[in-house]
Amino acid sequence: MTSTLAGYAMRGRFDLVNIAMVYLLAVVLVALYRSRGAAIAASILCVAAFDVLFVPPEGTFTVHDAQYLLTFAIMLGVGMIVSRLVDRVRRQAREHALLEIETETERIRSALLASISHDLRTPLAVMAGASSTLVESGERMQPEARQALARSVFDQSRELSERVSKLLQMTRLDAGAIKVERDWTSIADVADSAVRRLRERLAAHRLIVDIPGDLPLVRVDAALVEQALGNLLENAAKHTPPGTIVRLRAKPDGQKMVLSVEDHGGDAADVDLERMFRRFQHGSMEGTAGGVGLGLAICRAIVRLHGGDSWAERTPGGGMTFRISLPLEHPPEMPTEMPSATASEPDGPPRGRTPERAARRYPSEPATDDPRH
Repeated sequence: MTSTLAGYAMRGRFDLVNIAMVYLLAVVLVALYRSRGAAIAASILCVAAFDVLFVPPEGTFTVHDAQYLLTFAIMLGVGMIVSRLVDRVRRQAREHALLEIETETERIRSALLASISHDLRTPLAVMAGASSTLVESGERMQPEARQALARSVFDQSRELSERVSKLLQMTRLDAGAIKVERDWTSIADVADSAVRRLRERLAAHRLIVDIPGDLPLVRVDAALVEQALGNLLENAAKHTPPGTIVRLRAKPDGQKMVLSVEDHGGDAADVDLERMFRRFQHGSMEGTAGGVGLGLAICRAIVRLHGGDSWAERTPGGGMTFRISLPLEHPPEMPTEMPSATASEPDGPPRGRTPERAARRYPSEPATDDPRH
């Protein structure tokens, strides 16, 4: 239709050959973006329209000049050739995409097998050795030695459980089996939960929490975000020397809430910042700390489920800074309380919050040398 209107606009000022080129352009465009059948149909329709509307005698399919037959043949041929080339390119693109998927699947399978054979076998070997020693010689050992072996079994079993949990969680994230249950929550509460859960892991570091008490609420799945933030804190605790500072920050940035975990673990010049977020991958600073290489990948997957993003930067002076961003939304209007309700609680904290919860706030200024454990 567009080609016909353009042809009528060109009629009287351009030769019929130029009008034929307009129809030929339409055939090429259809062949590029549609199927081969659509390109052939477009070629036939364009030939018919050009013949009936513009080739003398107009209004019939009769052709007095044989050169127009060649024009018709060229239009049909161009449509078929272009459609065939496009089909070939599309087929090659599909084959290339399938090959990339197969290659990535094989890489993940190999990495998973290597992870299971090494990272999961190591705690099992420690547990087997310690438990066998307790069984064979436990009665003759000193109480401190028995306690140390029992503690080793406990620590390795917990490590093994956490690694298997990460494998299962990554599988569920890949399969889309995790449902995000959003609700309004405070970032301070989420951070507090993560710090409390990892209190023992962070005991050897100086944790500084810098989260103002007046941050806006975020609408997120608090359990998932707490898991993502916990993975960042655990990553910092694993891959930095004891006694170094780990700083947890949160601040709004436009329409986003940005959380960051900064560490000072040494030279990070050779670290591949993007590779660390891939599954079963480690940055160069992570090589000696073990793990299946899924903590940062799970963190990024969780954050992207919320419409945010995650990335890494080099900390000035050495170390790494991991950041996650979460979208900010306007909170709903709070309903006005009835006068009777306000009168019954004139001096109490806001409804739904205990006095302790209403009073607890993170400091707006960075903490001093006292760790937040």
